Amino acid sequence: MSQIVASMAGNVWKIAVSVGDKVGEGQDVVILESMKMEIPIAAESSGVVKHIYVQEGDFVNEGDVLIELE
Repeated sequence: MSQIVASMAGNVWKIAVSVGDKVGEGQDVVILESMKMEIPIAAESSGVVKHIYVQEGDFVNEGDVLIELE
């Protein structure tokens, strides 16, 4: 099981996966928006999306868990 965390503080602009989706290493799963820039957050390992902890529009801090993979 692995967790995908926010690399910086910002708003969740887009969630590109759903629970049950298979993701590959390096695949963008969440897009954060900070200072009018879009920052893609990629999976560091392959897996299946088990849980999504955020919703589009949420504000997250650096280190917050966004998605859990199994």
